[in-house]
Amino acid sequence: MFQTLKNAFKTPDVRKRLLYTLLLIVLFRLGCYISVPGVDTLALSNLTSEATGLSGLIDLISGGAFSRFSIFAMSISPYITASIVIQLLGMVIPSLEKLMKEGGEEGKAKINRYTKMLTLVLALIESIGIYMSYSSTYSAYGVFINPGFATGALIVLSLVAGTALLMWLGEQITNRGIGNGISIIIFIGIISSLPSAVTTIYNLIFTSAGFSTTGLLISLGLIIGAIILVAAVVFVQQAERRVPVQYAKKVVGRKMYGGQNTHIPLKLAMAGVMPIIFASSFMTFPAMIIQMFNPSIASQTGFWATIYKFSLATSTSQVGIGYTITNAIVYLLLILGFTYFYTYATFNPAEVSSNIKKNGGFIPGIRAGKPTTEYLSGIISKLTLFGGAFLSIIAVLPMLMRFTGLNVAFGGTSILIVVGVALETIQQLESRLVMRHYKGFLE
Repeated sequence: MFQTLKNAFKTPDVRKRLLYTLLLIVLFRLGCYISVPGVDTLALSNLTSEATGLSGLIDLISGGAFSRFSIFAMSISPYITASIVIQLLGMVIPSLEKLMKEGGEEGKAKINRYTKMLTLVLALIESIGIYMSYSSTYSAYGVFINPGFATGALIVLSLVAGTALLMWLGEQITNRGIGNGISIIIFIGIISSLPSAVTTIYNLIFTSAGFSTTGLLISLGLIIGAIILVAAVVFVQQAERRVPVQYAKKVVGRKMYGGQNTHIPLKLAMAGVMPIIFASSFMTFPAMIIQMFNPSIASQTGFWATIYKFSLATSTSQVGIGYTITNAIVYLLLILGFTYFYTYATFNPAEVSSNIKKNGGFIPGIRAGKPTTEYLSGIISKLTLFGGAFLSIIAVLPMLMRFTGLNVAFGGTSILIVVGVALETIQQLESRLVMRHYKGFLE
């Protein structure tokens, strides 16, 4: 990895992309410290210094922007939710499905436009909910300098503009930088809390009473567990099934072409971290919306209170073990479902089989055409089941372990996202370096 980074900085065009990405990351982190106008940041920091539950999860993903009530308080979550909705609608609306599959570049541009429009609508709803929640919870503590309609409208407009700016930053990173922009923003938001995690471990070992042997053992356990988890994630993300493909010889003019033996690399976790991100947003969105419009919902009973507690179980164990187990099962199934959905959205066995046949290739022992499609589909199905199950277990296990009194939430979904995004970014960096070397060779 370090050798790849070293080679990247030696290549002018790749170095330019890296520096551009770093510049946008710095802008994102600066925006996390710019509070919306009309808010007393000192009074707010005293009230939200200990963010827990859903607020803590949102604050973790946004890199602390939520607790500071910054312009990036909503992070990129409205865009993720909008992407999920558009993808699901594409499965039930024929015209939208046709646009996704056969629209080409123009179709992708239209889908991207629809996603952005829906993002702004969701951001508007969510920002209004955030203002109402803060207003009803903290208005008596002097958080808002001049409470009123004008202040509320300004805050809502600032939050929506912040989400739109984040969406633009993510798009610029994807097009002109390195890596997937949206994933990079989530990645940076999570690792920004790493220094505070190191401080927590230090305070666990060196308490006010002096050196703690118990704290040292717990810290060593957490560190070793994190290393094992990172190694397992790297193994699954890098593992692949190589399907051999042989191309027959053919004569074109006076030259003979073909006769090559190659393979199709099928990743064990082809969907990467996107199923985790999708499932997390899908599960926490209902609780976030309900809490914003009804801040006291946690102490109430009824249908909406049940939905709130069920959705909140992803980020806290305070709602009871029954809600947590039910939520864990649904969360597991969602990750599996999104893994299959995202895998087949990015890899089409029928299209790959058709391309192999057109180029005069075949898989040894498998006839070209439909048998090849069925063979590839069977392999993809098995690989996706194992990869999705691994992601599900890693994401769900920390939820159940909270009841042991050991909070390992950061070691679950967060590490999956961080490691997955880091691997994808390094792979894309290596691909660009390979393209650069080929270009120089051809010249």
